[in-house]
Amino acid sequence: MVVLAASIMSKSGKALSSRQYVDMSWIRIEDLLAAFPKLVGTGKQHTYVETENVRYVYQPIEALYLLVITNKQSNILEDLETLRLLSKLVPEYSPSLDEEGVSKAFFELTFAFDEAISLGNKENVTVAQVKQYCEMESHEEKLHKLVMQSKINETKDVMRKKVTEIEKNKIDRSKIDKGAFGPSRIPSSFNDMNIRGGGPGSGGDPIFGDMDSFIHKAKGRPSAPSPVPTKVPGGMKLSKVQKTNQFLESLKAEGEVILEDTHLSTIQSRSSSIPPSDAITVTIEEKLSATLKRDGGVSNFEIQGTLSLQVLSDADGFIQLQIENQDLPGLSFKTHPNINRDLFNGQKIVGASDPNRAFPSGQNETALVKWRIQGLDESSLPLTVNCWPSVSGNATDVNIEYEASDMFDLHNVVISIPLPALREAPSVKHIDGEWKYDSRNSMLEWSVVLVDKSNRSGSMEFSVPAADPSTFFPISVRFSASNTFSDLKVTAIRPLREGSAKYSQWVRLVTANYQVV
Repeated sequence: MVVLAASIMSKSGKALSSRQYVDMSWIRIEDLLAAFPKLVGTGKQHTYVETENVRYVYQPIEALYLLVITNKQSNILEDLETLRLLSKLVPEYSPSLDEEGVSKAFFELTFAFDEAISLGNKENVTVAQVKQYCEMESHEEKLHKLVMQSKINETKDVMRKKVTEIEKNKIDRSKIDKGAFGPSRIPSSFNDMNIRGGGPGSGGDPIFGDMDSFIHKAKGRPSAPSPVPTKVPGGMKLSKVQKTNQFLESLKAEGEVILEDTHLSTIQSRSSSIPPSDAITVTIEEKLSATLKRDGGVSNFEIQGTLSLQVLSDADGFIQLQIENQDLPGLSFKTHPNINRDLFNGQKIVGASDPNRAFPSGQNETALVKWRIQGLDESSLPLTVNCWPSVSGNATDVNIEYEASDMFDLHNVVISIPLPALREAPSVKHIDGEWKYDSRNSMLEWSVVLVDKSNRSGSMEFSVPAADPSTFFPISVRFSASNTFSDLKVTAIRPLREGSAKYSQWVRLVTANYQVV
């Protein structure tokens, strides 16, 4: 089949757009287009008209004609298939199906026709692929930006830690200069806490026994021994921060767009000045574990939460935290042994059992309250995933979709689908978001940066060589959110002595183990 030209004409015979795909003079194209209106009225066929040399395959679109001019040796069925594809492209790019709409979208239509027809032959593409090609989306470019953004995030973490170290060193030096040792530190029981059981010799609480893993560092990084501050000149550490800033500036100079979400903006605001404006930091985190059945239903669904406190100086450690939360069925709390339980149970105030003992200060976060939510049903799931593999001949077509509830806006959603061992990447036919193929682990990762009210549902379709449907399970899901199930938050800080009452608060929901089996 050889397409000579693809054109759009008004029913009055005016050529609005025309794109030729063989070496022909413009005068020849004009003659062919001028002859078409006369042939339409005399032709007996309603889809094509033939002359001695060419064939006109056409389709009326409201007040327009979509016209494909081919030679007479071409296959009429392929001509009609080409016409059908072009007829789907015109409404996608033209704001209205009239002369004005086609004129406004002239260049877009030309580029779209070029993607559908190459050297006179129809390309094996869909409308979605043509739109993607015209938008010139590059998965590699987006992946590169994600990697660079990850490096930037890690750099900001380093900056924040350095700022905390510098502030701690300043406090230590000021104490030495004044010749004072400051208030005595409380025993290490706060940092070496264990919430297994209710007292000495307890064999462990079966409900809260596995919650020790919730002791964490800022941004959810694994716990590690805290570095001992070294008495080095402040200028040396400041230079490290300046080098980090220079690294960020160099990235900007190279054209990288540094995205700032709410969480990163909080980090930047806390590390933008020395010393930090807030001496008290509260971190509220819930970890979600759920096992979803592929045919519907939930076999496991629970939430474990932690309220952690970080105080920079000893003077600011004499405080109490007023909290509030949503009253949910199945919600149970556990407090640190050094927390006044009567005060917490009666007034929802987190304070030390001994008011004369301050909360420990330093770079480590101290977990004060933990909780667990059980008994939730499938309707409370933030995200459900349905996977439909179907074997057809030598291939398996997989349709997978997600549906998100209105309770949360989800960030950095990654759905990992296991695949059979493949020589090549799977053929992705449609996707809402981005995808990446991990050949080493034979895993297809479907990622959506943000799921909010604009995209509560999405789908992906891909095909692989014929495989057992169970190969595509279990599906693992990761995401985060800026609010929690319990809606627990600190509403006020009550200083018991002279000290700062300024505080910052981080709230996040993350997945610990979220699978479709």
